[in-house]
Amino acid sequence: MRNLLRRIFKPETRALRLEEMPWLAGGAMTDAGVSVSTEGALRVPAVSAAVRAISEAAMTLPARVVRQAPGESAIDLPDHPVAGLISTGVNDWTGWAPFVRDLVIDALCCDEGGLAWVNRVGGQVRELIAYRRGMIAVEYLETGEPRYRVNGRATPLGDVVHVRPPFGRSPLSLAREAIGRVAVMEHHAAKLFANGARPGGVLTVPGKLSAETAGRLAKSWNDALRGDNVGKTAVLEEGTKFEQLAFNSVDAQFAELRTFELQEIARAFRVPPHILFDLGRATWSNSEQLGLEFLTYALEPWLQVLEDALRRALFTDEERPTHRIVFDRDDLTRADLGARAAAYSSLISARVINPNEARAWEGLPPYSGGEQFANPNITTASAAPGEA
Repeated sequence: MRNLLRRIFKPETRALRLEEMPWLAGGAMTDAGVSVSTEGALRVPAVSAAVRAISEAAMTLPARVVRQAPGESAIDLPDHPVAGLISTGVNDWTGWAPFVRDLVIDALCCDEGGLAWVNRVGGQVRELIAYRRGMIAVEYLETGEPRYRVNGRATPLGDVVHVRPPFGRSPLSLAREAIGRVAVMEHHAAKLFANGARPGGVLTVPGKLSAETAGRLAKSWNDALRGDNVGKTAVLEEGTKFEQLAFNSVDAQFAELRTFELQEIARAFRVPPHILFDLGRATWSNSEQLGLEFLTYALEPWLQVLEDALRRALFTDEERPTHRIVFDRDDLTRADLGARAAAYSSLISARVINPNEARAWEGLPPYSGGEQFANPNITTASAAPGEA
């Protein structure tokens, strides 16, 4: 890897390379010799794919407000004021889904995490506003308790939704070195293919040339046979010879190294490689398990933090022990229709659920008599478990 990076990004050409990649500037300097900003990191396809996979998966999950006292079943509260934010939008210009997506994106990309201000009128939540990055500042006391300032003004803890990343650092920030290596290799690949995917060569000319003449000859050769002219026939005069350089072992491993760095980024965001479209180890038999791993290890921790942040900011002190916003994970674990039908049939036959509950899971309206716990294989209806 070091040899490859030295060949791709030589110290003497570093300034030139940074001018050719201005989108990387503005961030922390990496060992690969480039500074990687948040904007530049998101222009690396593997990084943007990981961020989108997690944030857009969270965005697509249905959410609802529930009340659940200890030892009781959860009860939906569709008329709660917070439920109105989910159904109609968090403000006049932002819906619930993009609000959730942007909160998670900020938590994945910014060390401060995802931040939004809660606007209350008469003690009730009216809107949520996700200001541009930097408009909400956060500081921590020695105890770890945060302090917030919105547009320079001190703001109570309960008026800010704060999705905090682990370690106090975002995954993008922690993976900056790997992202820098990928960015350099992407640049190297672009330059290689701009030259027809061929390494350079050596022009041998009889006699001795001055530095000025050699430079002029090299420029003329490059201008004539690069870009759109790659592959055209060269005409050599007066004993001039061209010897093309062969790929060395490091260059030959370029594709393998790019795959390794993609897996490094997958590790940083804790997403299975197939989510980043690295299907080298994905098969028909393990794809479902890989999808479950994405939900369990990549998405679920963020959903837990998101639910907790929303609960702390959107509910009153009296409501907080029993009220919460729940994201429905079932949409990501739903099997195909045949498997769901078989599962419903087994659960109804065992009187674990009734037909109307199964219809509700499928988004279908209830029907008269569907609330009975009855085995369809026999004709006698039975009371619900616990009602006998």
